[in-house]
Amino acid sequence: MTAVASAPDATTPAVKVGPTKLLINNEWVNAASGKTFSTVNPATEEVIAQVAEADAADVDRAVKAARAAFEEGPWSKMSASERGRLMYKLADLIEKNKDELAQLESLDNGKPLRESKNADLPLVIACYRYYAGWADKIHGKVIPVNGPFMCYTKHEPVGVVGQIIPWNFPLLMQAWKLGPALAAGCTVVMKVAEQTPLSALRIGELIVEAGFPPGVVNILPGYGPTAGQALARHPDVDKVAFTGSTEVGHLIMKYAAESNLKRVTLELGGKSPNIVLADAPLDAAADGAFFGLFFNQGQCCCAGSRVFVEDKIYDDFLAKVTDKAKTRKVGDPFLKETQQGPQVDDEQFKKIMGFIDTGKKQGAKLACGGERVGSRGYFVAPTIFTDVRDDMTIAQEEIFGPVMSVMRFSQIDEAIRRGNATKYGLAAAVWTRDIEKAYSVANKLRAGTVWVNCYDVFDAAAPFGGFKQSGIGRELGEYGLANYTEIKTVTVKI
Repeated sequence: MTAVASAPDATTPAVKVGPTKLLINNEWVNAASGKTFSTVNPATEEVIAQVAEADAADVDRAVKAARAAFEEGPWSKMSASERGRLMYKLADLIEKNKDELAQLESLDNGKPLRESKNADLPLVIACYRYYAGWADKIHGKVIPVNGPFMCYTKHEPVGVVGQIIPWNFPLLMQAWKLGPALAAGCTVVMKVAEQTPLSALRIGELIVEAGFPPGVVNILPGYGPTAGQALARHPDVDKVAFTGSTEVGHLIMKYAAESNLKRVTLELGGKSPNIVLADAPLDAAADGAFFGLFFNQGQCCCAGSRVFVEDKIYDDFLAKVTDKAKTRKVGDPFLKETQQGPQVDDEQFKKIMGFIDTGKKQGAKLACGGERVGSRGYFVAPTIFTDVRDDMTIAQEEIFGPVMSVMRFSQIDEAIRRGNATKYGLAAAVWTRDIEKAYSVANKLRAGTVWVNCYDVFDAAAPFGGFKQSGIGRELGEYGLANYTEIKTVTVKI
């Protein structure tokens, strides 16, 4: 069940590739159709492996396994503390295999290996441990009601959960979904992105090794219009959780309503404003804004793609971020000096280049970048636009790539108004030395997360999610856990 992937160049270590089949009921099986698809190394455009392609028949098999595990299997009888113990064991196994998992993530996704090792894996491990600790602490309340009655509430698992995760942070998005679902006592059918199935399937091996009973976690690589749609439509799925584009989020809600009115949580797109006031620490603001956009090749739902800079410091700020972009090391994800890897696939690469062309045609000015790097792999040069109007496509649409718009403003209220002038509301940031201004701006920005003098700070305990068309519900923290339980009220006559 293992193979060795060819390396982008001589510096890249051979990476062990684990399972390439479907995980259903703790067994590795072929798709019912026998179909497979290619997963590609975005740095070289070479095929890494052929992966089983799930569709509706496989979703139905997996849902049946999850339902049996939820209602009849050992999982249904297991104590909360035992669920937590299994989750701690899974976290330990991930930590034990973290170097292998980081290499697999960088091979399939394209992100620099040092980011996989130093950002993704530590957050993944912390997420599983955080929710392992919650497993035996989910409880209700005793409520004083009128009359000779005792009234109390229970938090019970919602049931069989369908989870659909994206390709930009495969391991981390898997942890964000599995962590609260398993802690609450749900069973899961997870559809993983066709661009990046390998690390999620390797976690499936570790789930089996940790001792999770059959049917508790089922992992299906496949495509959205087939496997994803079948999961969202399935009448025996009690809840669906989706992370991805706002466009697909609309479809998920439609499918859920048409089938059985299943519970829905969505973590969707963003066009996040990052506001830099004139009194901000300039170097820190430039570094933070640069990181807030270019991290993970710009493939972050919360990327600070619209940077609003007060006119008094606009030229100095632009010079600093432009210098950083021009010297950014783009290339082989496995080289130590690489700061930016390739985009995830050819479709995403072409989409980003299309946005860049549109920006130029609509009158935005390129400060740097705007071109492909090299002739092989999906590499895009770090790109910064100036003279961007709020009505331009690049200021309105989620690019999901290394493209920053630096926009001038003169009054704080103007920056807030323009920052909120979007259908999205996932994240935002403000940079200032004035604490009163910081609180005022944070309170007025319509976003689920607002960072002050920082960006992309994540912790498993801190909820994350969006306002407006950036989603419904929250991931992480106690708020994320609530999405996977139903509240039952019990009233007893005394």
